[in-house]
Amino acid sequence: MPKTAELTTPLSDADVEQLEIGDEVLLSGVVYTARDAAHARLVALIDEGKNLPFDLRGQAIYYVGPSPAKPGAVIGSAGPTTSYRMDAYAGKLMALGLKAMIGKGSRAQHVIDDMVRYKCVYLAAVGGAAAVLANTVKSREVVAYEDLGPEAVARLVVEKFPTIVINDVRGNDLYKAGREKYKR
Repeated sequence: MPKTAELTTPLSDADVEQLEIGDEVLLSGVVYTARDAAHARLVALIDEGKNLPFDLRGQAIYYVGPSPAKPGAVIGSAGPTTSYRMDAYAGKLMALGLKAMIGKGSRAQHVIDDMVRYKCVYLAAVGGAAAVLANTVKSREVVAYEDLGPEAVARLVVEKFPTIVINDVRGNDLYKAGREKYKR
């Protein structure tokens, strides 16, 4: 039976080990944003043996390129982007301590295998609720790659950001489980 967990970053192994597919996670604390162009740059730094612009240990990355903020707002609409574009980069980030990835859509099997190996979860945010998701963001600060505009790496502080566990640390996949459940 799915449960609701309120978690605050940085996340520990124990935090993510308690989660199962279908669980709702209300995430608070720091969440970093990055899409494919930023991921390519981060992995290039790793491959060159250089330091990243932020510490990945215990962190969550949200795959988002928010729209410009309206006057008085912290951030514009902040809906998730399709996650498979980050699949080629995810393993190297998990190896450095990444504990949660947030996006939409399914992940490749090698990414799910790495989630088991490195104790990381994949969380889905609801794409149609981008304006609502933006309301959970309390602050935003660009930390790297400002030239990427809305796709720059930013440090968000969120409060009860709503997500659903799609892949847990045991290799379970909510999308596959749902397909099996409703096969005729």
